[in-house]
Amino acid sequence: MVGDEPIELRGERVVLRAFTPDEMATAYEQARASTERVGSLTFERFQLRVARSGRLVDGRLDLAIESGGRLVGSIEARSGEGNFPPGVCEIGIELVPDVRGQGLGTEAVALLSSRLLASDFDRVQASTHVANGAMRGALEKAGFELEGTLRAYMPDGGGRADYALYALTALASRA
Repeated sequence: MVGDEPIELRGERVVLRAFTPDEMATAYEQARASTERVGSLTFERFQLRVARSGRLVDGRLDLAIESGGRLVGSIEARSGEGNFPPGVCEIGIELVPDVRGQGLGTEAVALLSSRLLASDFDRVQASTHVANGAMRGALEKAGFELEGTLRAYMPDGGGRADYALYALTALASRA
């Protein structure tokens, strides 16, 4: 999965691809909106993500989600020494509000997860707020299984929120 050519994955309704330079401002605002509750994302750090997008670099793969010729979100995979055991990665996704609930997230998650499991990874995992029924449904439709609840996991309005942990494994996907 590591190489010079950027990764591009095509589904029925979505394309996962590298960001283009002219998408920088739009993509940054989308990313900032999704990271407000977990920390700050500087423009400089985001520029580096966009410059490396489409390639697995330093345990991170960032891809744009395009549908109908429009940038509708982003999806990422994170792995790497010190973060997860070898062969394990975690994915995250963010869609613009007006396309949520249309199955685009499920398709994007399934596309990227299939590629990761066919490459260097034996396990792909994702977590989401326990109350995020839409994301939980998308993960389940993409074949992920609920493994448990991460109690008091993520900062949330001065407290800590519980998160549901899901995973898809190479072994399960072959069964």
